[in-house]
Amino acid sequence: MCAYRATIIFGTIVAASFGIDATIVHAQSFPTRPVKISTDVGVGGTYDIFARALGEELHKKWGQPVIVEPHPGSNGIIGARACAEAPPDGQTFCVLSNQSLVANEFLFKKLPYSRDSFDPVTSLFYNTQVLVVSTTLGVRSLAELAALAKAKPGTLNYTVPGIFQRVFFDNFNKKHGTDLVGIPFKGGGDVLTGVLSGAIPIAFIGGANFAPYVHEGKMVALAVDATTRSPLFPDAPTLGELGYTDPMIRSYLALVVPSGTPEPIIAKLYVDVADIMKEPGFAKRQIVDRGLEPVVDKPDIFARFLLGDRTRTAEAVKASGVEPQ
Repeated sequence: MCAYRATIIFGTIVAASFGIDATIVHAQSFPTRPVKISTDVGVGGTYDIFARALGEELHKKWGQPVIVEPHPGSNGIIGARACAEAPPDGQTFCVLSNQSLVANEFLFKKLPYSRDSFDPVTSLFYNTQVLVVSTTLGVRSLAELAALAKAKPGTLNYTVPGIFQRVFFDNFNKKHGTDLVGIPFKGGGDVLTGVLSGAIPIAFIGGANFAPYVHEGKMVALAVDATTRSPLFPDAPTLGELGYTDPMIRSYLALVVPSGTPEPIIAKLYVDVADIMKEPGFAKRQIVDRGLEPVVDKPDIFARFLLGDRTRTAEAVKASGVEPQ
């Protein structure tokens, strides 16, 4: 028997003899081998960059490699399934969007996972969405956009990454009597090119990748979906400031583990991630400078949030008129 395994067995026996839960002993020494971060996004975007930065910091803290495994595609379904099917041994934890954690339940009749497939650890941050337009439109506000849409019916296209931004435009059209036309979302790179060229003159999307172009005057930020103005777009008002009071489901990224992961490991994972998120240098580079809003709720608080978010999401999907596929 190797010395490492003998040590683990001996420690477990000693713990049991004193009435100590062996999972607590394991959590205190966790991790003892490489760990995976499974994500539901592709390489290069805001969420992927964050996951890799978090992995690097956990590697420093734990002394074990932390490997990011992207599983993009199918509205987050592929990534969520990969997480759900991973062993609940603490060696895999998952960085998932609310698209896969919550929204898909109400958008698809059948999924290869369920809400019970995951145990919550924490909500990491909100990803502020910014409504940008091409400078070719010549508008500087939502009111001017509405006026232009009325003057040019059926000619202005928009694209959005998810259903909740689409619901905003549905309500915008109803409110102003306009007919902005939604076109399929193909990815952040395509949207960026489309807005810059004017081929897709309107987009409502995560703001980090668009900030430099707004600052350079190559596109205009008309509004953000945050509760307060974003430091990336200080001149762009919030939707609330503009009188858009309809509740909007915001985009966020969360940390979960496969259902059945020992609670002491969940607790340790939360504490270690929270410590990293609160470190001033990390917070500035990976959160503030990217226009993200940190949350980092404790596991029980995040679990209660998810219950409420599912209720809000179900209502938003119903109001949109979208039928589950």
